[in-house]
Amino acid sequence: MDTIRIGYAPTRRSIFSAPDARRYRTIIADRLTELNVEFVDIDDINDEGLLFDEDDRIRVLEKFRAAGVDGLFLPHCNFGTEFICARLAKDLGRPVLLWGPLDERPEPNGVRLRDTQCGLFATGKVLRRFQVPFTYLTNCRVDDPVFERGLRDFMAVCNVVRAFRAARILQMGPRPYEFYSTMCNEGELLERFNIECVPVPLGELARGVRQATGEVTGDGSSDVEAQLAWMEEHFDRDCSSEQAQTVAGMAVAIRRLLRSYHCTAGCIQCWNELQHELGVMPCAANSILNEEGTPITCETDVHGAITSLMVEAADMGRKRSFFADWTIRHPDEPNGELLQHCGPWPCSVAKERPKITVPLAFDHNGALTAEARHGNLTLARFDGDNGAYSLLLGPAEGIDGPKGMGTYLWVRVDDIKRLEAKIVEGPYIHHCVGIHDDVVPVLYEACKYLGITPDLYDPIEEDVKAYLRGE
Repeated sequence: MDTIRIGYAPTRRSIFSAPDARRYRTIIADRLTELNVEFVDIDDINDEGLLFDEDDRIRVLEKFRAAGVDGLFLPHCNFGTEFICARLAKDLGRPVLLWGPLDERPEPNGVRLRDTQCGLFATGKVLRRFQVPFTYLTNCRVDDPVFERGLRDFMAVCNVVRAFRAARILQMGPRPYEFYSTMCNEGELLERFNIECVPVPLGELARGVRQATGEVTGDGSSDVEAQLAWMEEHFDRDCSSEQAQTVAGMAVAIRRLLRSYHCTAGCIQCWNELQHELGVMPCAANSILNEEGTPITCETDVHGAITSLMVEAADMGRKRSFFADWTIRHPDEPNGELLQHCGPWPCSVAKERPKITVPLAFDHNGALTAEARHGNLTLARFDGDNGAYSLLLGPAEGIDGPKGMGTYLWVRVDDIKRLEAKIVEGPYIHHCVGIHDDVVPVLYEACKYLGITPDLYDPIEEDVKAYLRGE
């Protein structure tokens, strides 16, 4: 599971109870510790461990930058100092969680000790003035389940933002000539999002495969032999020993390229040059890397690799995602659709033991066949054209359907015609990424920090917003 570090900057305002604010600073910190949240506090910045002073703000900023925090938590322990909070958030440039504990009953004489909700209203307005996007968690008690849920969702949002901003995509070969749909604007991705594409010719990959397979010693000590042992444990195979060795060598070579070029994900020109060069499909090798948590997408789909990083980050790295084509309608289910690809899906998503074999529409071995597990899913696609970028996303359910080839799953959505129109009208293509979890709200919320538009293919936006508010 991925780890997120939060900058914990509780705030107060002078005209309300400082002792009560200090008390809540400790109560909240204790709750974070209880929830195993990794956080950096400001207890060493001043005697109170609270944010309300400009000079302290500068020291807090330096501390959080040095600690490499992934997000900023601004709990209002009383009204709070809204302009100090906004300046800190602006300069830090990380996702912001705005929240405050519910006030107790006023004193018998009518005095209010904290006035937290009023302060949250003020800070929200000032953050907007500073053009700082933020996540708001409803005013509730620290032991309310809504608090824990909202905090964990925010940490997942931070993880998506971190993965997206750090994305560096290994592009193994150009896109296949026929695939105009997978073209991307490399310069724009770098200029707008700081996402780097690292192009590597297929010849370099092929040399890496030959080098890796040439290291086989026969005593089980080489990387390829270790990979073959792993494949024996996780795959059946309907291929020769030589083909299996080439698959293992390709997995080793891709892993080395990822490490050498410091990439977080990859995409590959999976047909047809590699088949001519090495005699196998790369699908099973891609599956191995995908199972390790390093997404590799087909047909040189850079945007697909970025989507995979986002989806797995939204799930905090707990489950593996799968990269698929939208292919054909279900023959019996009116809102059913077949998700399929030649065989790159990680084995942990399969409901049966995958087999290395020949895929649909190709003659070379090295793909996988297995049906994926059913259950609730999130489907997503980051894409763009003409300078606009958005994230298509929504829920789906894995269902029964006819036997398929490759790695596949029949799914049901609420309205396939509505989804179909979304994909055809764009800016999306026939590729998507799925995961066996509901990460729609997290991905939706992350979009506000990334400068992309969330595009829900079902009319559930108000439900998503209500969930994020804590309803």
